Amino acid sequence: MNKPLCAGVLAMVLTSLSSQADTLLGVYAGAQAWDMETTGGFSDSNDNVDFNFDDETKGSFYVALEHPVPFVPNIKLQRTGLDTNGQTVLSSSMTYGGELFSADTTVNTNLDLVSTDYIAYYELFDNDLVSFDLGINAKHLDGDIYLEAQNDATQSAARDFSGFVPMLYSRVEVGVPFTGFGAFVEGSFLAFDDNKITDYQAAITYGLLDNLAIDATLQLGYRSLEMELDDLDGIYTDFEFSGAFIGVEVHF
Repeated sequence: MNKPLCAGVLAMVLTSLSSQADTLLGVYAGAQAWDMETTGGFSDSNDNVDFNFDDETKGSFYVALEHPVPFVPNIKLQRTGLDTNGQTVLSSSMTYGGELFSADTTVNTNLDLVSTDYIAYYELFDNDLVSFDLGINAKHLDGDIYLEAQNDATQSAARDFSGFVPMLYSRVEVGVPFTGFGAFVEGSFLAFDDNKITDYQAAITYGLLDNLAIDATLQLGYRSLEMELDDLDGIYTDFEFSGAFIGVEVHF
């Protein structure tokens, strides 16, 4: 067998194996740097007090596993840090964690919050031009909010909260043929009684690398997470975290 023919057969075999591996199992991993702006406030008595929060650059990391097994959903895990600091001057007295903070007091707060998404989804439509995913998201919120009078460190209080919030999940992605460019919109949504959570992001993507072993994609987009909680472990919030992000996703 001559060398050109051998090379051609080898290329066909490698392509076939790569395609089969992706059909059997696809792993996606990504990281994003998020220029996060925080607005809103909190309380433990359904009378929220707004704070002026610091802008932060936060990280978000995710991994997704896709497979062709019928009726078994694909899985995605995502973790986002939302911690920040804030300050306000109380226009009226505020009781928090059993501590009374008087009106006209300058108070500082430290918000330590992590959002972890446990997503199970199905690919309802998937090709190089358009893909559509639909599923459910069990969003786990784990946080601690500390409050302290600026001129009296002995006057302070802290409360922690934790819980799962069930949400609807969807993602739509489109590609522009022969350019490497694409775009996606992804989000999770919940609204019932006085609780409302929306977590969505939209981005333009560009393929940096595309070969038999690995694909790499650059992301440039915007993310918004609105969190109106009504008595989650005794905490009430009307936070909004939003801002631009840049990220990289790799596909094995």
